[in-house]
Amino acid sequence: MKHLLKLLFAVALGFGVSGLASAQEVTLRVHHFLPAPAPVPKNFITPWAQKVEAESNGRIKVEVYPAMQLGGKPPALFDQTKDGVVDIAWTLPGYTPGRFPGTEAFELPFMPASAEATSQAAWDFYDKYLRKEFGAVHVIATHVHSPGLLHVKGDGVTKLEDMQGLKLRGPTRQVNNLLSAMGATPVGMPVPAMPEALSKGVIDGTVIPWEVAKPLKVAELVNSHTDFDSSRGFYTAFFVFVMNKARYDALPEDLKAVIDANSGRETSQWVGRVMDEGDAPGIQAAEAAGNAIRKLPPAEVARWKAAAAPLVDAWVAEMDGKGYDGTAMVAEAKALIARYAGVE
Repeated sequence: MKHLLKLLFAVALGFGVSGLASAQEVTLRVHHFLPAPAPVPKNFITPWAQKVEAESNGRIKVEVYPAMQLGGKPPALFDQTKDGVVDIAWTLPGYTPGRFPGTEAFELPFMPASAEATSQAAWDFYDKYLRKEFGAVHVIATHVHSPGLLHVKGDGVTKLEDMQGLKLRGPTRQVNNLLSAMGATPVGMPVPAMPEALSKGVIDGTVIPWEVAKPLKVAELVNSHTDFDSSRGFYTAFFVFVMNKARYDALPEDLKAVIDANSGRETSQWVGRVMDEGDAPGIQAAEAAGNAIRKLPPAEVARWKAAAAPLVDAWVAEMDGKGYDGTAMVAEAKALIARYAGVE
């Protein structure tokens, strides 16, 4: 009888330990579209994963898959997360035009300040306006890149008239609308496809922030870079770092708390700061290539702003037609950015 009791106790203990291990150990797969050495993967996604692992005492393991290693194209990343193909993804809502219209408030012309400031504003804006749009997933962070600029072959852009007829890659619907309003021909494509399009002459240039220029070797593919002397940049793009909702909901409360502690405004600020800091190597690469680097003066910037103004009115009308308050959303986005950036 004693031997039998010992055997039963050992079996029960084994089942208990096994069940405990399975309840406590979680592996999360993170998928994104950039090469691993790019600033956001290197200085945000990987450190974020390491921080989550450490704060969970190793009970959460995070595997990061860059450059679409788990398959699909960048526009599929949101649905891969929503459907549970992956656990977490970093992506642009703008890769699926019209699906997340509220995010476009931050992509309107001459809206953004620094990425760090604007990303904090983006989180507050999400919290007020966008939770319904992103209700199918658990949102970890929302952010933007530092203000984008023009990277163009040949003599490039020194005034508004130079945009006429240029074929320029754009990342989102609103940015493509902006390029069109400036006289260029927009060509929409995810950023990983852009270097090949430049090298083959499919496009004459692109709009991207400095941050992504170095990993994609843009300075080797164009001759000029045109920025704007303005407290608010030409444009930005809205990004999300999202988790499968069921996966998050199934976590034990203490592991949810680890994810929560690495989510929200401060996490959004972190990735925005990484975007800002990533600009310097891109500028250095352009200087090393001997490319022309210029900033359009305020008087010329005013012409661009005037040409872009109707796009804001059109977006407000479109949002009103979808049941949003477009005027309030634009005002809120501007005010939030002003609060965090200290600009008008």
